Amino acid sequence: MCVCVLGRFDTMEDCKATADWLLAQTSVRPVVGIVCGSGMGGLADMLKDQVAFNYKDIPNFPQSTVHGHAGRLVFGTLKGRPCVCMQGRFHLYEGYAIQKITLPMRIFSLLGVETVILTNAAGGLNQDFKVGDIMIMKDHINMPGFAGNNPLAGANDDRFGVRFPCMSDAYDRELQQLAVDVGQELGYGDFLREGVYCVLGGPSFETIAECRMLHKLGADAVGMSTAHEVIAARHCGMRVFALSLITNKAVMDYDSEEKANHEEVLETGQHRAIQLEKLVSTMVTRMEYNNTNA
Repeated sequence: MCVCVLGRFDTMEDCKATADWLLAQTSVRPVVGIVCGSGMGGLADMLKDQVAFNYKDIPNFPQSTVHGHAGRLVFGTLKGRPCVCMQGRFHLYEGYAIQKITLPMRIFSLLGVETVILTNAAGGLNQDFKVGDIMIMKDHINMPGFAGNNPLAGANDDRFGVRFPCMSDAYDRELQQLAVDVGQELGYGDFLREGVYCVLGGPSFETIAECRMLHKLGADAVGMSTAHEVIAARHCGMRVFALSLITNKAVMDYDSEEKANHEEVLETGQHRAIQLEKLVSTMVTRMEYNNTNA
């Protein structure tokens, strides 16, 4: 059982040791890495020929402490494509250093993953969004990054990526278009959206004033994850696609009696799970890969 040290920076050697340990335990060589958001762990259950590891048993790996995050790393195939899936992710509000939160992205890259698909539960800021909508993330606002809390802060290891990576193309446009096309084919046009995601630190939900400010800044949805992982994944050269499930409408009116709560988040995740899983699994079958094992 591993012991996670908060605030410790993980080196390339640490990450490689973890990746090598995992590769020695399974014959699956994943080309797709999937991260399941709150209440969306069913994506991992779609994998065939599963080999699963509890986070607590993986050397140097953090542990998920949030209800709705199972805390398992699952290897297997999805429609014949070798994949690895995180059932549960890590957040700033759990007390981990931001470099620890994004450690799995480093490990994904060393496992051979080429494309990362991230899902999250988010509050809807866009007034045209409804609870249950699925938003294709086309960009993000990294609010903690404004204060210097970025997963790339500190010494850069050129073996992972460059010192100053570009983020204007963080979200792969071809994969966004693929999601739109697949969504239309599946009849999801009524609830499939596109928009900008804003990440905050949490764990408290946003105030009314904060929601109003974020909406004016151009954010369509707000949550407590994903953007950090995207930055680390792009730093490692992986393609990124991300989806937000709109699990609640952000409260924007002082006369409103609505209150955000985590139970509503999990309930909506279960309600939309089948459609989200179908969208992701169909996309995986249509992606192009460089890995000869794919």
